[in-house]
Amino acid sequence: MDQTSTLLDSAFWVSAGAIFFLLLMSGFFSGSETALTAASRGKLRAQADKGSKGAERALKITEDNERLIGSVLLGNNLVNILATSLATALFTRLFGESGVALATLVMTLLVLIFAEVLPKTYAITNAETAAASVSRPISLVIFLFAPIVGAVRLLVRGILRLFGVQTDPDGQILAVREEIAGAISLGHSEGVVEKEDRDRILGALDLGERTVDEIMLHRSNIEMIDADDTPDAILNQALASRHTRLPVFKDDRENVVGVVHAKDLLREVNRLLRGAPATEAGLANFDIMKVAKPPYFVPETTTLDDQMRQFLRRKAHFALVVDEYGTIEGLITLEDILEEIVGEITDEFDLEQETPFTRTEDGHYLVEGATTIRDLNRATEWSLPDEEANTVAGLVIHEAQMIPNEGQVFSFHGFRFEVLKREDNRLTLLKIKPL
Repeated sequence: MDQTSTLLDSAFWVSAGAIFFLLLMSGFFSGSETALTAASRGKLRAQADKGSKGAERALKITEDNERLIGSVLLGNNLVNILATSLATALFTRLFGESGVALATLVMTLLVLIFAEVLPKTYAITNAETAAASVSRPISLVIFLFAPIVGAVRLLVRGILRLFGVQTDPDGQILAVREEIAGAISLGHSEGVVEKEDRDRILGALDLGERTVDEIMLHRSNIEMIDADDTPDAILNQALASRHTRLPVFKDDRENVVGVVHAKDLLREVNRLLRGAPATEAGLANFDIMKVAKPPYFVPETTTLDDQMRQFLRRKAHFALVVDEYGTIEGLITLEDILEEIVGEITDEFDLEQETPFTRTEDGHYLVEGATTIRDLNRATEWSLPDEEANTVAGLVIHEAQMIPNEGQVFSFHGFRFEVLKREDNRLTLLKIKPL
């Protein structure tokens, strides 16, 4: 009897110690999973750049989230199931058949508190520190479980394929761009990020998603110089213009033969009037084509990000936008692209322009038809779609499937649109109110 009690006591303490150890391992796996998935890769990169080997390992193992989560879940389930099995055997030996229910209740509380809530709470609070600390043992776990996790991944994809679900083996759970944009928008909604900062960051992120035809100056508003005009007329036009670069056309506005810069124009005039061979009639010999540079054409489907890189590579600031048939649709400058990030850029030569929309006392907005949807959204915190049209007038025409007349009213996307002014086929002024 004494020998049996001794064995039972030894078995009890060995089982209790094993259960305690397995609970610690379960907490380790749960906390590691939370820390590595919640840690900011940007902060980890900053720590790695400062020499943190743990942060560098954490960055490496989080590159494949699917393998990481699979290995951690496999380890976590193994220790949880083993701990529950040992507890069931221990409580059954002590309390008989009722020990099964008691073991289930006790293990549920222990796992919930000490293996789930407590380690995950700590991991969320100190995500980057915890991720760097657990990176070495988790790397070993991933290496040991790699064959099993690989087989499970293939099995899961095969089962999903049976149900018609296709998965991308190289796809990321959350793209970096969406992650940054979501964090910035959340920070703004919580009052942490200012609206101007949000607009600048999101504007920079959107450059790769938007094309030059969305922000270009339309062809109807382009100021051009006729190469056949007299020197006096050309100089007067250049002096009266608020632009430093002007396209030059010959015979027809579609036939752009060059782009002249105000400085080059001034140098040529100075040479003719004040140079060594200068004469009183020197200005009559002025030829604008001698100072005009070759025009730079870009397709309307070019993204703003690519176009900005092209401007920087070519050391250019000005390009003419053409459609698939080579017809000039508008022009775009480097300043136009930068304004999508930092907002409107003005100098002492820019004309004082009125705001393209105003708010009335009754809560309506009077908006010019040429106002871009993006600018209106940024100024009013609205979310009008801009996939099918770039301007407010274009959106109304697209939704109405016609060119409305003055006085017509439409309701779509949660807003009421009333056409106030129409000139020819253009909607020049609309009244908009959120419903």
